[in-house]
Amino acid sequence: MKKFPIIFTGAGPGAPDLITVRGMKALEEADYILYAGSLVPEAVLTWAGDRAKKASSAGMHLEEMVDAMANAWDKGLKVVRLHTGDPSLYGAIAEQMMLLDQREIPYEVIPGVTAAFSAAAALKVEYTVPEQSQTLIFTRISGRTPVPEKESLESLAAHKASMAIYLSAGMAEQVQNILAATYGPEAPVAIAYRVSHPEERIIVTIVDRLAEIMADNGINRLALIIVGPFLEMGKNAKSLLYDRAFAHGYRDRA
Repeated sequence: MKKFPIIFTGAGPGAPDLITVRGMKALEEADYILYAGSLVPEAVLTWAGDRAKKASSAGMHLEEMVDAMANAWDKGLKVVRLHTGDPSLYGAIAEQMMLLDQREIPYEVIPGVTAAFSAAAALKVEYTVPEQSQTLIFTRISGRTPVPEKESLESLAAHKASMAIYLSAGMAEQVQNILAATYGPEAPVAIAYRVSHPEERIIVTIVDRLAEIMADNGINRLALIIVGPFLEMGKNAKSLLYDRAFAHGYRDRA
């Protein structure tokens, strides 16, 4: 019996047409799809073929997920493990792959579009502002799942780089206090709620009103908090790349 590698793929941020073409084809060809039901919208599953059996992992623990994938793989089925966004970012795929390695079950990973990039598109901004910030930090505040001390939000925010803060909407007041002490209370901050979903809301405010705005709008999950110099001066900055006086391998100076 021919057996196929299990495919981990990112569903993208929510809109079904923001999945990659490779991910879409994997869903079309799948016999069994185990999807992160608490995060992946049903609309993304429209790419699945008629024969595919679909199961949500929302109520499963790690071993149950791996058992489900392994049992389907053992029957010669094409198995897709569908995560939200990009599976390498807060996807908890490493522990799943470790157990598959122990069972000598092969797998592949298809990347996806993470919510921070969809949020930047909605905001019409560039995270890497010339001469202001050339660094983008993906992070989260420490909560039920601890963050290493050296990666605390306080220490990372001190860089004042562009920052996308995941999994922290339920701790908006703590995030606000930290950002006020580093970026300043009047610094612009964006809240990207369910970005690319039909219910998407993008709110730009100042750090000092972050917790208040989120509470007023009932946002305590499924939102990114985005901060950095790009929100204030991004469209006024110019890179060297397209400057007429800057020569490179494909263009001489004008």
